[in-house]
Amino acid sequence: MAADRPFPHLPAVLPKLTLAERLRLVRGRWRLLVRLAGATALAYAFSTHVLGHEQAFFAPVAAVVVLLGGVGLRHRMLVDLILGVAIGVLVTEGLIHVIGRGTWQLALVVVLVTASAVFSGLKGVALTQAANSGVLLTAIVPVVGAANPAVTRFADSLVGGLAALVLLVLFPRNARRDLDLEVRPLLASLQGVLTTLAESMRNADPAAAQAALTRARGLQGKINSAITTAANAREAANLSPTRWRQREDIERYTVVLGDIDNAIRDARVLARRVGTMMRLGENPGAHLAAAVDGLAEGVGVFQDVLADPGERARAEKALINSVKIAMDALTDEMTLNRAAVAAQVRSLAADVLFAGGMTRDELDVRLRF
Repeated sequence: MAADRPFPHLPAVLPKLTLAERLRLVRGRWRLLVRLAGATALAYAFSTHVLGHEQAFFAPVAAVVVLLGGVGLRHRMLVDLILGVAIGVLVTEGLIHVIGRGTWQLALVVVLVTASAVFSGLKGVALTQAANSGVLLTAIVPVVGAANPAVTRFADSLVGGLAALVLLVLFPRNARRDLDLEVRPLLASLQGVLTTLAESMRNADPAAAQAALTRARGLQGKINSAITTAANAREAANLSPTRWRQREDIERYTVVLGDIDNAIRDARVLARRVGTMMRLGENPGAHLAAAVDGLAEGVGVFQDVLADPGERARAEKALINSVKIAMDALTDEMTLNRAAVAAQVRSLAADVLFAGGMTRDELDVRLRF
């Protein structure tokens, strides 16, 4: 009940997961936990014991920023981090030399450092680190005899970022497996959407078509997650020699995900059009339902194509046959909605065929009915 929540006016943003599901999530991130522990310890130890920095807090902070903030872009994240710190240090040191430290000086430094970073074209983490550098260097008075804080902050940012990259190389994710664990369930969900939609067409059930549409809309978050995983996987495969053999597979998955994304969008349009047909009293008929069933079969077989390219011919046969059935259905009764449904069947089949490696020229020949 809402009254049981401490802030009932705020939405419940955390997913409702069982204890077992939460533990499974933690187990699934064991590599990240090892990287965080190793990178922060390595960065802090190096800055403290090798470089002799007395308060090397920013080295482990930089390692965390690079590990957690640079999904698939950690090389760029490290560069941005260093650029932001460099600009913040440069501008702040010049201002402190002229105006000194104090309350109004801090406010002025933050404004001018941020403005300088924006003028330089920095954004995101680089802009944040530029402003943070200005705040820290202005607010913290150096201890007599201690190293220059500007120099130590710059060095620590480099040490932390490099430590993060070292741990990424030593403990890379199994890129191929991670992608397979996301892509195959995604295709299974798309197959389920199409199966539900075909059933709604056979039974002239607009509520079931709406349920299929709702489920298709829910797949967008999953495809976005898979695309992010692909970016991480590509980075892992490029960074770690132990994963270099997976680079070809990762590129194939990346291309496939773009086509699957298009197929999911087509499924949403298809479900909306079918729902509209039935609300207007049009019966989709057995032929169009059979065409959507063929799509579902083809998507199901395509799951196996990812692991065994030898299944490609079977997937192509089911998808091409679904388009032929849809085109033949137009001879029964031609309406705008029926033509739109047939066109969406063709579009969705084409996207999955593209994902399977068929070229556009081949597609034009094979789907010419």
